[in-house]
Amino acid sequence: MHGTVDGFTYGLVTPVVAFLMACLGGALGLRCTARSLRADRPFRALWLALGATSIGSGIWTMHFIAMMGFTVRQEVLGYDRSITFASLGLAIVMVGIGIFIVGYRGATPLALVTGGTITGLGVASMHYLGMAGIRLHGEFAYNTLTVSLSVVIAVVAATAALWAAVSVDGFLASLGASVVMGVAVTGMHYTGMAALSVHLHDGSGTAAGDSSATVLAPMLIGPVAFLVLAGVVVMFDPLVVMGKPEWEKRPPRPAPVPRHLPSFPDRTEWAAPHRPGEGSSSPHDW
Repeated sequence: MHGTVDGFTYGLVTPVVAFLMACLGGALGLRCTARSLRADRPFRALWLALGATSIGSGIWTMHFIAMMGFTVRQEVLGYDRSITFASLGLAIVMVGIGIFIVGYRGATPLALVTGGTITGLGVASMHYLGMAGIRLHGEFAYNTLTVSLSVVIAVVAATAALWAAVSVDGFLASLGASVVMGVAVTGMHYTGMAALSVHLHDGSGTAAGDSSATVLAPMLIGPVAFLVLAGVVVMFDPLVVMGKPEWEKRPPRPAPVPRHLPSFPDRTEWAAPHRPGEGSSSPHDW
């Protein structure tokens, strides 16, 4: 039996909130990535780790807020806790690999392409692993072409966001990069959901595992609280919020050159003139 899928049970509430959470996680993570480029090597890894955890938490939170609006009318959905937690860990690890490459290699074309590809694949992998954690009396099927399109969207947008984070200074540039990241995550999610179809088994019943109300709401508290704490850290670091200070942006001024250089006589003029008959001095000359 073919299941009736509804991805907007609460209208635009879940898509809008999910998009905002993706933007929040992206903004924090990308600003931490940019901040790491101006940090010493011991602190660079800490900033990149904070950025990876922020982006991964934002992706994961976005996904499951959006999944609150996902229902199959003939079934009650459940979620496997271990797979759901694993999807969070996968997002943080893969995003971390991507931004560590950019953080240590800089905005070179190879680093951006490699880091953006891994980050985009992390977004897509988190999505489909999270979907694999859903429990129901049936199975999911995906359209291969639409799934491929969702992965391409994630990779391209993630690469563009990383480029903006490490190449353009200023708060507005960071805000724009976070919006690009939010579009990447949200667009990838709903494109992937458009590829989904549900085939239910004969008979009806409650899905195995915990219900979405008892699993998703408590699990969202932790990542959201982390994003709030990460936001506090970002707000108290002026280099993260404002970018490079003004004295680093201005080129150094050349040393002033005096209008008139003092003139010194030739050293040959300092010596007494040599007269004929004058040789080396002797005691009799004194």
